[in-house]
Amino acid sequence: MTKDDTTFTDAEVRYLSERRLGRIATVGKDGTPHVAPVGWSFQREDGTIEVGGRNFAQSKKYRDVARSGRAAIVVDDLASLDPWGPRGIEVRGPAEVLDDPPRIRIHPGRVVSWGLE
Repeated sequence: MTKDDTTFTDAEVRYLSERRLGRIATVGKDGTPHVAPVGWSFQREDGTIEVGGRNFAQSKKYRDVARSGRAAIVVDDLASLDPWGPRGIEVRGPAEVLDDPPRIRIHPGRVVSWGLE
C-alpha cells in the first residue's frame, strides 16, 4: 500500500508497535546514499519514527540529516519462509536531529507497506 500522507493504517501501527531491526537511509554531502541498521521507535502521539543509538551525535547518519533534513527507514521481516512471506514498511520524509538524547525524528511524507494485511 502506498500513500502520500502522514497517517498510518491500523495494520501499519500494529506492525510498528513490535520490535524489529530497521535500516535508515540518508544521503551524504557528495550525493552518495548511506544505509545502516538501527534501533528505532514509533511515536504514536505524533506519528513519527525516532532513530538513535550509541555515540549517535557523532554518526554519519546524524550529520547527513542535520545537513539535508531528509531520511527514510525500512522495517521488515519474513512472516514465513514457506510460502515466502516478506512484510514491511518504508517511511520517507522530512527529518530532524534532536539533541537530548541525540536522535533523528522522521516525519512521514510517503509510506509504503507490504504483506501486513
